[in-house]
Amino acid sequence: MRQLGRLRDTVVLWRDFEARSTDLLELTELAIEEGDSSFEEQLVADTEALSDALAREEVKLTLSGPYDERSAIISIHSCAGGTDSHDWAQMLLQMYVGWAETGKRPVEVMDLSYGEEAGLRSGILEVGGDHAFGYLSAELGVHRLVRLSPYDPNHLRHTSFANVEILPAVESEGDIDIRPEDVRMDTFRSSGPGGQNVQKVASAVRLTHIPTGLVVSCQTERSQHQNREYAMRILRARLLKRQDDERAEELAKIRGERTNPEWGHQIRSYVLHPYKSVKDHRTNLQSTNPDNVLAGDIDPFIEAYLMHRLGKED
Repeated sequence: MRQLGRLRDTVVLWRDFEARSTDLLELTELAIEEGDSSFEEQLVADTEALSDALAREEVKLTLSGPYDERSAIISIHSCAGGTDSHDWAQMLLQMYVGWAETGKRPVEVMDLSYGEEAGLRSGILEVGGDHAFGYLSAELGVHRLVRLSPYDPNHLRHTSFANVEILPAVESEGDIDIRPEDVRMDTFRSSGPGGQNVQKVASAVRLTHIPTGLVVSCQTERSQHQNREYAMRILRARLLKRQDDERAEELAKIRGERTNPEWGHQIRSYVLHPYKSVKDHRTNLQSTNPDNVLAGDIDPFIEAYLMHRLGKED
């Protein structure tokens, strides 16, 4: 049914493009016949709007991976840097929530692990909507922030790092088979900022996949059952990525290629002092308005990277 819905949306979209193109052609012919320049402003606006829409669809054509149409699980982890890095992880989480809300995409907070003073040690979101994983795969890697630290009494400039991992959501249990005996579940009390107990009951859940050693925890919900469900979704996504990474590595060995995964590589710098700039180091695309970017305006960076990646593959 999901696939049927996507195909139906595609047909509706291109029929709309066809209708808009026909209207533009008729308006142009009418303007030429009547010698009326008053149509010019409307023609330019309509042409630019159609061109922008077609450019977005051109970017979407790059999303042909096996999981690109799926929802995405965004996992953000603060790196070394103490409270500033914790705050930076929370800023990134808010940026992705802003991106999802601007695009009217469903977004769900799956887990939050708070820092001692402020911010987050880690946070996990699930973002749905059209080709969510395909678009957000452009965000995989290390994000760097440079600013005057609000947590430094001397107000010095600090550099903070956070790692962003993007996982495809597992749409059916058949994608990944997990035997119940391979998963150990531990419970603990949920905690919030400052280490204060949010609950007096052990509702937080930690799952350990014994064969691989993967550990996933979830503590955002008051229900232990809900936390376990979220943790299982995250665990399945991690196992799916691990499985695909192993296949890619084996294929690279057969081909005699050197593997150079982007995980852990710094992909983008956000500078708030001494000047304002956001620069993607893969495409060299730059913005002088970091406030907008941190509010969720990351589409130009995503689209530039997807086209850049297509060029490298070609």
